[in-house]
Amino acid sequence: MKKQSFQDIVLLLYERVYKMTGHHELQCKVYPLDSLKPLRFVVVCSFYKGRMLLSYHRDHQSWETQGGHIEQGETPEEAARRELFEESGVNDAEMIPVCDYYAYDSEGSSNGRVYAAVIHTLGQLPPNEMSKVQTFESFPDNLTYPYVTPVLFQEAVRKL
Repeated sequence: MKKQSFQDIVLLLYERVYKMTGHHELQCKVYPLDSLKPLRFVVVCSFYKGRMLLSYHRDHQSWETQGGHIEQGETPEEAARRELFEESGVNDAEMIPVCDYYAYDSEGSSNGRVYAAVIHTLGQLPPNEMSKVQTFESFPDNLTYPYVTPVLFQEAVRKL
């Protein structure tokens, strides 16, 4: 059996992350509210008792914010509230608009809106792609979007 080099191991890990998320290189830029149109996504940076609340994605096997597509006929805030509930079980939170963002990688790009959710009460996580939620004082190592999540949380903290 051939011994793998360090470079081979790093490449295998890189490919594994890419297969899990599909967005290994996703980056973002932030803009003032109402700067970008059309908005396709929402991201919710959630806070519970002064800590970040993240959801663990079952397939990606990594932590992420709550968020997703804005459905036809939904406002961005309605989408943010729906995604917050679907991906964390929370339906008792103050929702604060933070900024617009432009996300991009080699596969494409899209616009969205960021919200900060100040959670009053945790609910039960509905069955979906998220397997659990957890609070954090600092970011875990395995973020689904490691170049995006810290940037958007930084903006949310500024808004609070």
